[in-house]
Amino acid sequence: MIDPASAFSLGGLLAMAGWLGLLVSLFVRQARPYAWPVAQLLIPALLALAYLLLLLGGRDAFAEGGFGSIAEVRALFAHDAALAAGWLHYLAFDLFVGAWIVRDGLGRGLHPLFILPALPLTFLFGPTGLLLYLALRLALGRPPESAGASS
Repeated sequence: MIDPASAFSLGGLLAMAGWLGLLVSLFVRQARPYAWPVAQLLIPALLALAYLLLLLGGRDAFAEGGFGSIAEVRALFAHDAALAAGWLHYLAFDLFVGAWIVRDGLGRGLHPLFILPALPLTFLFGPTGLLLYLALRLALGRPPESAGASS
């Protein structure tokens, strides 16, 4: 259905476009109406569709592996379709979380420079970036602004 190597490469390019849009939107208010829905919804949805196609096309890989032990996960990811699907899973969820961080942070009136370090951390190490942002949010204690950050 879909070539795992192509899905891997194209997924990475799509995700990078989303992350670039988020970075720009931190500092360029006019980019937000375009960058935010693309990064938070459109690109993750496209990655999810490719993920689904990889799952459907690589059903044989799932017969040999599983999620019950580390050995089963290793056997599962020995297949390119499952490995590419796993990568797209990371890309989609990390980008979705990154978009939430940007929108939530700006909506709380945080300066973009406070939000910025959480983005590469989220891109590279997922939960670590989220943890940094949540710690910053807690430390700065800013409630959401009523007007929103998109205006």
